[in-house]
Amino acid sequence: MFSGKTEELIRRARRSHIAKRRVRMFKHAKDDRYDAERVVSHDNGVYDARPVQTLQEVRTWADGGQGDWGFIGIDEFQFFDDEPEVVVDTLAYLSERTKVVVAGLDLDSDGRPFGPMPLALAMADVVVKLTAVCVKCGRDATRSYRNPEKHSGETEQVGAAGLYEARCIDCWRKP
Repeated sequence: MFSGKTEELIRRARRSHIAKRRVRMFKHAKDDRYDAERVVSHDNGVYDARPVQTLQEVRTWADGGQGDWGFIGIDEFQFFDDEPEVVVDTLAYLSERTKVVVAGLDLDSDGRPFGPMPLALAMADVVVKLTAVCVKCGRDATRSYRNPEKHSGETEQVGAAGLYEARCIDCWRKP
């Protein structure tokens, strides 16, 4: 949270657009915090996106009968719950044809690998891990701390400031 993942995804999409590549952006439909049909960063960067529930939908829309895309971006990748074979097959299929960039959390607020991100990381040609700033001590934050007073009890709860805080591993472990 708050490390600039979505901001970086938007930046890369814009650069591809400037390079006259066809750009298609997707977001998980579960993430409607700021806008239902645009990827929006915490610093208000925006890019039009298609909300989808599954990676199969990404593949179907990317095909779309309109030729090849130069760039496909997928935000909040951790929310996709497709079977592992679908994740692997979809990413391999898409990346044969175009540059695919996914953004998402690698760990949930309990410190466990989150959704299909471990598969995406294993398959990636390049991995860029961005870190936030720990709100408690100022060090690099690699964990998301979930405010227990605002937690709904769900494993996956879409949220932003107030619900989650960026923390380093030491401050995340402290009660």
